[in-house]
Amino acid sequence: MTIAIHPRIEEARPQRRESFPRLPLYSAFALVAFAFVTIIFSQATGIGSMITDPGQPVDMIDLTISQADGDIVRVSEANSGRILAEFAPSEGGFVRGSMRALARMRMTADVDVNEPYRVIKWTSGAVSLSDTRTGQRIYLNAFGPDQVAAFENFLGSNGRVKP
Repeated sequence: MTIAIHPRIEEARPQRRESFPRLPLYSAFALVAFAFVTIIFSQATGIGSMITDPGQPVDMIDLTISQADGDIVRVSEANSGRILAEFAPSEGGFVRGSMRALARMRMTADVDVNEPYRVIKWTSGAVSLSDTRTGQRIYLNAFGPDQVAAFENFLGSNGRVKP
């Protein structure tokens, strides 16, 4: 005697599940391992690394950047106190942004915000803005020629620091 199995019971039996394809999984692991090995090799040997040397300082000036009445940003020569530029609220966006970024770094380092900053022109043509107290340096060329010009104009003043 044979017992007939109802069709619905056959459907209820567990179906064989497909497993995740192993080739893509192993390929992803291999790619991650290759990336790690490449980075370690590059850092250990210097091959494949891009190191830029700005050269020697050609010109530099120490500046104080402060906020005056009416949200005016005032840039002064640090040694003489001579005002080099004043920017109204709608002007000097990059100078204002740089001031905020460096002031934030000084607050976290617990350094006086009124200490001077240093603008340096290098033999490579690069221009940098350095914090004389925290040692932070921003190479302005990464932000474009207009932003470089905003700080490079301050180098034309008389109160230069000897490189």
